[in-house]
Amino acid sequence: MGRKAGSNGQRTAAAIRRVGLRLIYRRGFEAMSLRELAAEVGIQAASLYNHIRTKQDLLFDLIREHMEALLAQTDAALGAAPAAVSERLYAFITHHILYHLEKKQEVFIANFELRALEPSHYAKIVAMRRAYEGRLIALLDAGVAAGEFEIRDTRVTAYAILAMLTGACTWYKPEGRLTKAEVVELHTHMVLHGCIGRLPGAADPRSTRPAGVRTA
Repeated sequence: MGRKAGSNGQRTAAAIRRVGLRLIYRRGFEAMSLRELAAEVGIQAASLYNHIRTKQDLLFDLIREHMEALLAQTDAALGAAPAAVSERLYAFITHHILYHLEKKQEVFIANFELRALEPSHYAKIVAMRRAYEGRLIALLDAGVAAGEFEIRDTRVTAYAILAMLTGACTWYKPEGRLTKAEVVELHTHMVLHGCIGRLPGAADPRSTRPAGVRTA
């Protein structure tokens, strides 16, 4: 079977992003050189410019693609969740933790190399981050409006929740004593009890999830 036109270029572009992600994660954006990147990919340094314009553009593309995936997958998770606000919050927490545990390199770079972006790139990524934070703030606002949540300041609460959930990827180890499912349950327990307390009709206010919600 003949090779499809452009398939070599597509594979090289994917390799550049994959290796670039690893090198930036391991060495830092400033320390990583395009010459090193080309050598790791197995191409001439000049050939990089067939796929990326600058090192800055590579960093921006990596963070942008991460944020696009996070937003799209979060929307899908929320869209598949039942209508109850507490269920949607559970879906948000679950997806956030699992995504961040599986994408540790992308998350690290998006958080710690954000400062290395040029102003125009920085503004675009910050807008995407605000859109993501807005998903959670809207959920908390809806829960307060419905009388399900007791929250004094939904924006500050959202920032605190996101910091706690994202922090899991800095200490979680697959070979450790907790499974991913257990990490999810521990965090949903803390967040939901902090926001909800006892829901009307809940059989056991000490349970991790609202009444009728299945555990992962």
